[in-house]
Amino acid sequence: MRGTQDSPDGETDAVRLEAVRKVHGRRNAVTALDTVDVRLAGGSFTAVMGPSGSGKSTFLQCAAGLDRPTSGSVHLDGVELTRLGERRLTRLRRERIGFVFQAFNLLPGLTVSDNVTLPLRLAGRRPDRAAVRAVLDRVGLGDRLRSRPGELSGGQQQRVAIARALVTGPAVVFADEPTGALDTRTAQDVLDLLRDTVRQDGRTVVMVTHDPVAAARADRVLFLTDGRITDELDRPTADAVAGRMARLGRPAADRHITAGGPR
Repeated sequence: MRGTQDSPDGETDAVRLEAVRKVHGRRNAVTALDTVDVRLAGGSFTAVMGPSGSGKSTFLQCAAGLDRPTSGSVHLDGVELTRLGERRLTRLRRERIGFVFQAFNLLPGLTVSDNVTLPLRLAGRRPDRAAVRAVLDRVGLGDRLRSRPGELSGGQQQRVAIARALVTGPAVVFADEPTGALDTRTAQDVLDLLRDTVRQDGRTVVMVTHDPVAAARADRVLFLTDGRITDELDRPTADAVAGRMARLGRPAADRHITAGGPR
């Protein structure tokens, strides 16, 4: 993968946060991220979970270059985002990052095809019709190029959003609650698509979710509490994820006792 860097243990990092802090406000400052250090390997699928207000969305925004940390550094695909000016950062986001959100964020007046090619047009690139058709075929919507979002189900709209995220060939796909507005069956279809882009294309996926079943589709789950990564789980199961989340909901003293001592 272009521009990635090797970590000390020999794995290739697609995303790396070093001592990242994000503080909102001055007089009544709120620390959303508190000295976060994490490495996400290239070609991996990571889920991020935590109680409401734990910093999940801020983590995603800083990792994706949508927001700048107060201090620390963020590296994506071998580039330190925190050193880039706005113009170069915008270009990098368009070329190397894909976004999938719960609200779909499709433009209702555009066709499916035009929604998918919008990132290419914004980057000044001429869409390749065959490539656009191929990505829509992949998400099962090759026959809906001329449809508008209002003519599609919620699951179909989310698949259009995934196609839009993939059409630029990004190094990393960030997904913020991508299954939150979907029924169980449709959510599984969307998770299959995200899983496939890791397995078949070697892309890196970072997904914020509140759903243990969705998180169990990832290779690794990170748990945030009060802006810090306080736990993680490799090769997760839904039951194991739910158990960790239940523990995070307990009072701090309880969590420390359960974990075998202060952390």
